[in-house]
Amino acid sequence: MVGMIKKEDVEKVRAAADLYDIVSATVTLKPSGTGTFVGLCPFHDEKTGSFNVRPSLGVWHCFGCGLGGDVFKYVEQSENIDFREAVELLADKYHIELHYENSGNGPARENTGSKRTRLLEACEEAQRFFVSQILTKEALPARKLLGGRNFSQADCERFGCGYAPQGWDNLVRHLASKGFTQKEILDAGLARQGQRGIYDYFRGRVTWPIRDSTGRTLGFGARKLYEDDQIAAKYINTPDTQLYRKTQVLYGIDLAKSAIVKKRQVVIVEGYTDVMAMHLAGIDTAIATCGTAFGAEHAKIVRRLIADDSLGAVQLVGPLKVKDQPLSSRIVFTFDGDAAGQKAALHAFGLDSAFLSQTFVAVADDNLDPCDLRIERGNEAVRSLIARAKPLYDFVIDAAISRFDLTYTPGQVGAMKAVAPLVAQIRDRSLWDAYVRKSAGRIGVDLEVMRREVMNARRQMHVRDEDAYAPKRRFERDEPRVEPGTNPYANPATRKALERRDAAEQAYFKIDDAVFIAEQQFMAVLIQVPRAIDRTMFGQLTIDHFMTSVFRTLFQAIAAAGGLPSDDTPQGLWMHNLTKAGGPMLNQVINELAVMPLPLPGDDSGNGAQPVQANVSGGGVGVNGGAAAVQLRPATPEEQRYATELLTRLLDMGFMRQIGLAKRRMAQLPDGEEKITLLGQITRMETARKDLQAQIYGNTIG
Repeated sequence: MVGMIKKEDVEKVRAAADLYDIVSATVTLKPSGTGTFVGLCPFHDEKTGSFNVRPSLGVWHCFGCGLGGDVFKYVEQSENIDFREAVELLADKYHIELHYENSGNGPARENTGSKRTRLLEACEEAQRFFVSQILTKEALPARKLLGGRNFSQADCERFGCGYAPQGWDNLVRHLASKGFTQKEILDAGLARQGQRGIYDYFRGRVTWPIRDSTGRTLGFGARKLYEDDQIAAKYINTPDTQLYRKTQVLYGIDLAKSAIVKKRQVVIVEGYTDVMAMHLAGIDTAIATCGTAFGAEHAKIVRRLIADDSLGAVQLVGPLKVKDQPLSSRIVFTFDGDAAGQKAALHAFGLDSAFLSQTFVAVADDNLDPCDLRIERGNEAVRSLIARAKPLYDFVIDAAISRFDLTYTPGQVGAMKAVAPLVAQIRDRSLWDAYVRKSAGRIGVDLEVMRREVMNARRQMHVRDEDAYAPKRRFERDEPRVEPGTNPYANPATRKALERRDAAEQAYFKIDDAVFIAEQQFMAVLIQVPRAIDRTMFGQLTIDHFMTSVFRTLFQAIAAAGGLPSDDTPQGLWMHNLTKAGGPMLNQVINELAVMPLPLPGDDSGNGAQPVQANVSGGGVGVNGGAAAVQLRPATPEEQRYATELLTRLLDMGFMRQIGLAKRRMAQLPDGEEKITLLGQITRMETARKDLQAQIYGNTIG
């Protein structure tokens, strides 16, 4: 068993880590009061900044989603890793050697770095290898391709262009010689598993490194060079890994980030060479998606960089003037003017209204992409392309109108019928009304006729009304999108938002604090999925582990009902016994907890953490009915983990209260045997508390 990191080393890392630098790598922070900075939260989607950072104290907190903590907690949340890995990642960043306690079950661990750190190192080494290959004789086709796009050797070095050799396992053998295991190479997305072992994923292709905003290489994009390539796709990207998620990476973000923040502008193109051409032409805010369409996750990244909350609570939406910049704030898409480009533009309609109000479209003459435009007409033509961009809504609507001959009435009606569904998709109530007027004037039809057509389209398409210019509420009622087989509450921010909403919306105890939430969530799990509760840990609970009066009373009712039900207890009987024991006073409480949504995924049957709504009022569920015959279902692993987490919180708080009470009493005692005895009790409680934390969290300090 691996020992825990020594406390003094953890404190060294904490002292060295600059919270402001770490957070500002992905969040644009602005001063807000003495020593405090504010930005848009990276853990939930918001339009008005509620994410606060106080570097002097080393703490951060979001008043929107409730997440917060120290520098380690921020790294845990942002990198999706645990405490140990967060310490190790920061230790690597700040060149601090870590030492580990010997657990007693084996030798102390050497500092070989965390899994995530090893994957990052593997990707960086792969990048060095690809770059070293670009000047070899075999890479001549790659150099010809890049040279034919008007990129010099210096340009290629600037953007990290490389070459993946044609051989079967050149990169694999190189990484193995550097000490990387086959599992690490596979997990980094650099190789595939074959019948005779692992082999290079990228072979015979030009490569580009895909990095995060801090410059760390997460994966690669690669272009086909040879006709006999076994992979037919012209471009391939690193598959999704622990580091690389195609919906969350943007090529060029490391190069463009500072310019995006300064200019409040971002240009989104469709390919790696387009990004290169844009930057070389002076458009230093260009980025590109990697093997997927621009989506909501990409929009969150961009919004955090270009957001402007200079008027405080007033939400600034739309293109805004930027000091010392010729263009207003904007997001510019470079689409083709053909049908594919029109389709891509329509796809962008799915983004939120505030984002779309700043979205523009740039289309070159003859449908040239930025790279071809630079080759044929030079850098000035590329800069002019961006300067002449038009708002997304105007681009799509004008494209539809231009297909009709408006000289004739049938053409006007046809244009109106084509445009109405497009205008109807504009969710912001102010904008869609403005575009109704604009379209009616452009087509030459009566305003009321146009408005009626758009209203009919909105009803048929079930378009919800929004106000993009209003501040977003702190807690939204929108449910997270659920993909089959996934946990919509895996994101801690989403989970915590639901927990806080549960606390805010219940009617029996109007309060919202961490202690109440822990007790409320535990009682809801106990009532809904009693088999998720660990019986041994539950046996350690007493009424003193609860501070909220209603839950202290409910705990007594559970004891009166016989405690945790046996696994073969019918569901209806469990609810009946509990309601009967609780009596009329707790009837409403048990009802609400029985149907309260939990931050857990549903199981395959569709029940999961969302229980069947049992009406336990008026004496509870009848024990002779069909419901009583259904036994308590087994808990899912997610439910068991969540229940154990809640139980641990309650037991830990109980230890804290007992230790505090004992220390206060000890301070009042004179020296003597009683004081020594009490000190022994305190020591045992502190040891038990530490053991509990180690058992659950796997690493403690102190």
